[in-house]
Amino acid sequence: MTDVPVALIQVTDVRRITPHMVRVTFDGDGLDDFPTWPDQQLKLLFPRPGQPAPRLPGTGADGDAMRWYEAFLALPEDERPWMRSYTVRSYDAERHRISVDFVLHAAAATPQDDADAGPATRWAAHARVGDTLARYGPAAIYARPLPLDTADWLLLAGDETALPAIGSLVESLPEGARALAYIEVADAAEEQPFSTPADLTVHWVHRTGAAARCDALLSAVRDASFPPGTPFAWLAGEAGAVRALRRHLVEERGLAKSRIDFTGYWRRKLTQDDAPTDEDLAEAQEKIAAAQAYTQ
Repeated sequence: MTDVPVALIQVTDVRRITPHMVRVTFDGDGLDDFPTWPDQQLKLLFPRPGQPAPRLPGTGADGDAMRWYEAFLALPEDERPWMRSYTVRSYDAERHRISVDFVLHAAAATPQDDADAGPATRWAAHARVGDTLARYGPAAIYARPLPLDTADWLLLAGDETALPAIGSLVESLPEGARALAYIEVADAAEEQPFSTPADLTVHWVHRTGAAARCDALLSAVRDASFPPGTPFAWLAGEAGAVRALRRHLVEERGLAKSRIDFTGYWRRKLTQDDAPTDEDLAEAQEKIAAAQAYTQ
């Protein structure tokens, strides 16, 4: 039986850290004894219009995660919360609070933008102290530390959706670790500072327009001069771009698949509510194979 890590959380602070990213801090049940690790994933549940808080399944799951999820899916669709995956950017152990960074993809600049945005972006663009969400997770079983003892250096590459995870990863690196990061953002205003004792070099990749989204990152990594030695690569962002980056590292750079951790955070023209594509399913199988190789 697997415990169900579900709890309501309340907004305690909202801060715009760049023009298109907002940092929201939460407190709530279970955050006084909160497991932490870099690149810590959890799911957030967003209320439907008119709901003061997300509707959650009632009691009866008996602490079992699968039964809870079945009960969640059994909720009427127009009442069932939207569920989206996010990274815990930081944890305040003294105040028992977590912070999550939200990318505002179409951040309510106009009513039309607000209507076109997804539920998480709409919520984050208007978040206020006292607002309530729910969290599912995190679960320590999914924690995967970077293999610093077997890598000469680290390559981190992603778009702005990967920024919270990259930030938590580089800030956890010890003195003496070497890391090279390529991060694609809209422009210089979206860059963020990192504090780390490691030897970190960050290359900010600016897009030249909407049509160039995700292509600029692949071009930058292809053109990069890598340090000597064997790296470990961490890739995240738009699923197609992540697949292209992984193919480049394997086929053109000769990096073993077991030396790459990769995650597609989002898909062009699709949401997490849409069914997985054939490429998504193939990626999932590759991730399973990579995880097995990683643990051997």
